[in-house]
Amino acid sequence: MVTSEQTIRIPFDKMKSEFLRILLSIGFTEKSAEQCADIFAMNSVDGVNSHGINRFPRFVKNTLEGFVKPEAVPSLLHSFGSLEQWNGNLGPGPINATFATERAMELALTNGIGMVSLANTNHWMRGGTYGWKAAKKGFILICWTNTCQNMPAWGASDPRIGNNPFVIAVPYKNEAIVLDFAMSQYSYGKLESLKSEGSMLPFPGGYNKEGEMTNDPGQILESWRVLPMGYWKGAGLSVLLDVMATVLSGGLSTHQIRSCSSEYGVSQIFIAINIKALHNFPSIENSINQIIDDLHKSNPESPDSIIRYPGENILRTRKENLENGIPINRQVWGKILSFRERIK
Repeated sequence: MVTSEQTIRIPFDKMKSEFLRILLSIGFTEKSAEQCADIFAMNSVDGVNSHGINRFPRFVKNTLEGFVKPEAVPSLLHSFGSLEQWNGNLGPGPINATFATERAMELALTNGIGMVSLANTNHWMRGGTYGWKAAKKGFILICWTNTCQNMPAWGASDPRIGNNPFVIAVPYKNEAIVLDFAMSQYSYGKLESLKSEGSMLPFPGGYNKEGEMTNDPGQILESWRVLPMGYWKGAGLSVLLDVMATVLSGGLSTHQIRSCSSEYGVSQIFIAINIKALHNFPSIENSINQIIDDLHKSNPESPDSIIRYPGENILRTRKENLENGIPINRQVWGKILSFRERIK
C-alpha cells in the first residue's frame, strides 16, 4: 500500500506547467501543448491518475517513438448531413478527441444530433474528459473507442477483443452526470495504478496464469486476461462497439490494431445531442432532479455506503484537489521531473 510518506500533493498549475515544458520540448506547438497539458493535469485533478500523470510518461515515449504525430491535425474524409468521417492522421489522441467532440456539437446545433467518427487516431486517455466538456455546454454526448486486443471473449483464454471504453454524459446543474467505463471490470490503467500502489482490487478483475479468478492486479497484468464486466454481456458489447467504430469510421478494427504498448491507429465515435432542441427541454432539469433524488433515497447496504450518481464523486475530488493539490506518488513525480531533464 502507498503510505502518506510516499504521497505528495502537487498544485494543478505546477503539474500543468511541467507537462507543458516537456511537450514543447518534443515538438508540440504552444496551442497543442497547452491543450494536452491541461487534459493530463485535469484528469489527475479529478482523481484519474491512471490516465493523467501516471500515463503521461508513456504518452511522451510514444511521441518520441513516432507513434503520436504532435503536428498532425484531423482531415475530413466524408460528410453527409449530420454525419462526418475524419482521419486523425495519428495526431495526439486527446487533441483529436477534443476536436471531434467540438465538431459533433457544432453539427448538433444545426441538426439536433451530430456524429463524428475518427479513424487513424491515438489513445484518447480518459474518455470522460470529452463527456464533461460536452455536457457542461448543454449537450448529451455518447462516445467510445476501440482498442488493441487486450481482453478475452467470454469463455476464451486468449485476448481477441478490446476493452473498448464507452462514455455517456448528460448535463446536470451546470455540471454533468458522466458514466465512463471500459468493457473490462477494471481498465488496464487502473490495474497498473493499483499495482504500483501495492493495492488489491476490491472485487476480482481477471485471472492469473493458472486460470484462477483473482483480485491481484499484478497477476492479471501478467496473464493479460482481464474479466469482461458483466461477463458475457460486457464481452458482447465490446464486439458490437468495435464493429460500429470500424464501420462508422472506416478505420481499423481491434484485431488490426497490433501493438498494445503504443496502441495507435484506433477508431472512435462521438455523438452529440442538442437537448435544447427538444420540445420538453424546459422540464428536463426537473425530470433529472427527480431521478437523482429518488436514487439518493436508496437504502445503503452498510452505514459506510454512499449512493451516488455517475460522476458525483468526481465533483468532490476535483474541489479538494484544486484547493489542496493533487495527491500523487512521490516516485511518479520524480519520474516526471527526471523525464523533463532527459529530453532537454
